[in-house]
Formats: sequence, structure tokens, C-alpha cells
Amino acid sequence: MGGTEHLSVERVGATLVLTLNRPEAKNALSLPMLVGLYDGWIAADEDDEIRSIVLTGAGGTFCAGMDLKALAGDGMAGEQYRDRLRADPDLHWKAMLRHHRPRKPVIAAVEGHCVAGGTEILQGTDIRVAGESATFGLFEVRRGLFPIGGSTVRLARQIPRTHALEMLLTGRPYPAPEAERIGLIGHVVPDGTARDKALEIAELINACGPLAVEAVKASVYETAGMTEADGLAAELARGWPVFDTADAKEGSRAFAEKRPPVYRRA
Repeated sequence: MGGTEHLSVERVGATLVLTLNRPEAKNALSLPMLVGLYDGWIAADEDDEIRSIVLTGAGGTFCAGMDLKALAGDGMAGEQYRDRLRADPDLHWKAMLRHHRPRKPVIAAVEGHCVAGGTEILQGTDIRVAGESATFGLFEVRRGLFPIGGSTVRLARQIPRTHALEMLLTGRPYPAPEAERIGLIGHVVPDGTARDKALEIAELINACGPLAVEAVKASVYETAGMTEADGLAAELARGWPVFDTADAKEGSRAFAEKRPPVYRRA
């Protein structure tokens, strides 16, 4: 199933579960974790049997951001992966979903800390679930740093600008109920159940036509910066071909026959 010492990979039905697995460091980003994440996104893209992805963290924590000790010059674990970075200097940005968007839906299942780089990765996911004690925030300015993982661009496109700027400029923590209220996450669930809820949502997605799901996700993102007229034209170009697929015909036939559809990505 792949993975590295800091990134676990598990298959649950048609869902690929990627688990940040460095709990002793609150799942702070390391080189092995970044390489594992990148490989996980690519594996999901290339495997037609995978219909959704769940991203979560081990040990009751999502991700506390970049390893600041490494950033200060104390080195980063996983030197054996250094050649991967040399071969693709953009790998870490792809791993953090800054320069890569998986074609399958990505559901974040957050417990505990999801701050700094954790909140930046979160913005690259599509659907977000959090335990009630989870904490979010972009703490970079408090350390004299810049949230360069995409937050100054993405956050104000995902939540109201006043809330985005407050989060970016104060560096304060946001408890899960407040994060839900401002629209950063979609569900708050009892602690310890975020993964279960994410898998529940994934199962609903997995039951849908995979070509339709992927086309819908692509349309939402590619039209986000367009005028309404251009966006509607792009939607037609993306959507009409879906109606000509065998899966579309199977969906209609299954509905008429009152049975679950059997989609074949055709």
C-alpha cells in the first residue's frame, strides 16, 4: 500500500485513507511525511478503483505544521528521501496540496491540533470534519513567518474575508465550533469520531458515478475564478460529455429498476 515511516496508507473499500503518523511530534511535517503524502495523492489519481480519499492524523492530532526545529537548521528526518526533493523541487508543495489537486474528492478528518501548515493543507481538501476539541489557526505571523502554503490566496476564497484576515493577521487559535461557524469546516462531531464521519461521507461519494463525481469537482474548481458567463460555458463543456457515458445510462436504468447502480467508469 506504500507509505513511509511518517505516513500510513490504508484501503477502506473504495476509499484511500492517508494518515499523518508522527504523533510524538504532533504530526509536524517531515520529509518522510511529505514524500508519503505526495505518493498517496498520485496513487489515488492513478487507481480507478479508488473513488475518494480521507486525510487524517494519528494519535489524536491532525498536524501541527512544519517542523520548526528543522526550519531553524537542526536537520530534518528522512535524509534517504532527499533525492526525491532534488528530482522534484516542487514535491513538498504538491504534497501539501498547494501545487496539486487530486481528481478524487479529499475529505479531511481532524482531531486535535490542525494549525499552521496543518490548516494550510486543510485548505486543499474538499470536505472537512473535525472533532469538537479540534483547534485550527495560522500561527505564522506570531513567529515572524509567512503562511506560504497558499493561505493568503485561498482562505479569503473559502471563508468571508473579514474572518480570513482575522485568522491570518492575529495568529490566534480557533476552536472547532468557531471554525464551523465561519465555514472553514463542515461538520463538528464528538472527539474520536472524525475519521468515522469522514468515511461515512466517503461511502456516500463512492456510491455515486465516479466520472460524474470527478467532473463535478473539476468544474467547481476550474470555474471559481471565471465570470458567471465563462463559468457557465465551461460547465457545459465539462458536463455534457458525462450524459453520453455508459455510467449515466446505468444510473437512469438503475433508478427505473429500483436497484443500486453498478458503475464501471465508462
